[in-house]
Amino acid sequence: MNVRRTVFFCLLVLIFCVSCSKPNTHTASASASEAKPTATADAPRGQAIDTPTAPTQPAPRINANRAFQYVKEYVAIGSRAPGSPGHAKAEQYIKSHLAGDTVEVDSFTAKTPVGDFPIHNIIAKFPGKKDGLIVVAGHYETNYPLPKNYVGANDGGSTTGLLLELAQQFRGKQLDGYSVWLVWTDGEEAFQQWSATDSLYGTKHLAEKWKQDGTAAKIKAFILLDMIGDADLDVQRDDNSTPWLSELVYKAATSLGYQSHFFRTETAIEDDHLPFARIGVPVVDIIDIDYGYANAYHHTTQDTTDKLSPKSLQIVGNVVLQTIQYVNAK
Repeated sequence: MNVRRTVFFCLLVLIFCVSCSKPNTHTASASASEAKPTATADAPRGQAIDTPTAPTQPAPRINANRAFQYVKEYVAIGSRAPGSPGHAKAEQYIKSHLAGDTVEVDSFTAKTPVGDFPIHNIIAKFPGKKDGLIVVAGHYETNYPLPKNYVGANDGGSTTGLLLELAQQFRGKQLDGYSVWLVWTDGEEAFQQWSATDSLYGTKHLAEKWKQDGTAAKIKAFILLDMIGDADLDVQRDDNSTPWLSELVYKAATSLGYQSHFFRTETAIEDDHLPFARIGVPVVDIIDIDYGYANAYHHTTQDTTDKLSPKSLQIVGNVVLQTIQYVNAK
């Protein structure tokens, strides 16, 4: 009898201890070529920011199927390395879908380790009622050194299609908030091997130009999109982005129920936002740098449209539109 009571008492103690124990937590790691991984985080860092006034009406939503159709048509052009016939076709495709819009082309010759190349940043401008600019950008070319059958469906293709869909949301009306400029950047990729001098040709030139002519001082937010079509969407938090703007992106994602796709991990990304960050423009890089298992598809001929999803375009596109609303309300 005493033995039974002792066993019963031990069982009660064991159950109580198990129920009171805390579950273990873990973090995932982020790694990528041409990026600098850092410590990871399970959620965004707390950051004191000005809370935007609640928008008076919901942000618009993109047409994900139309965006994906743009991506498929664009990727069908094939390789789009600067100076190639494919690049010229890519430029023409983008501009043909901006007919009737206010479009500027920032053209110059880039001096690269493998020679001189023409670079063309394409800028579509949509006027707003407030004094200032919000820029949404993404590169459209493919890597010069990669095989000619590399099509960059996610890396360059997904952002090009999404930017064209965003143009549909801004076209034909005066925007209630800041003007929005959509920028298809050129020469983001290295011509030989990624370095501080062999990369980001288009945005380095554009940032310097806008610094000199006063445009940079008017930019309230520079939102960069890169590699956002991955069907397994997992946007990393970028340590090179402006903290308050990253927080607005996460707030937008959370308000739409998309927070599980954002900022589970953290790293520092070298990308087209850096030239603007260096001249004091608030920037954020919305990028999923982990493409395929162990980033297996990035910069390979496996970067094709079958790895992408309209749902991912929808998530990122809607988060961008919501973020724009929050910036307008600041």
